[in-house]
Amino acid sequence: MHSTIGIDVAAPPDLVYRLARDVTRWERLLPHYSRSVAIRDEGEARICDFVARRPFVPVLGLGIPVTWRSRTWHEPGTRRLRFVHVAGATRGMDVTWTIEPAAGGTRVDIAHDFRPRVPGFAAFVDAAFTRPIAGRTLATFKALAEALASESPSAANPLR
Repeated sequence: MHSTIGIDVAAPPDLVYRLARDVTRWERLLPHYSRSVAIRDEGEARICDFVARRPFVPVLGLGIPVTWRSRTWHEPGTRRLRFVHVAGATRGMDVTWTIEPAAGGTRVDIAHDFRPRVPGFAAFVDAAFTRPIAGRTLATFKALAEALASESPSAANPLR
């Protein structure tokens, strides 16, 4: 199954890319992430463990913890982030973030390609976990990037 979720961001693409590229900072930048830790370096790539909360009862702040391990790397020339899930229920999921210039700023798309052996499992994972978590991730990066872009240019430079 292939699915894509995206968002328009009123900020420059390089700012959005610099903000998102270091996935080990996600646990500090994204309120729904409680873990984003590199457990092994593999040259250009890292193996990282992630834990995010999928909203369950948002009004009460309750969420379901979701864990996965990915081989992850970023591609500065194309402003892409790449993830290949290497363990857990989503093993084999291939994820590509595309960060591109668009009218008014940037378009960020996250494409998920997941082909598990169990029929219907990919659709369930996409609807119940992937889209809710990815949507919240995109919305948070949008808010962060737009806030930084609205500051003076020197305020955005520390992300380099």
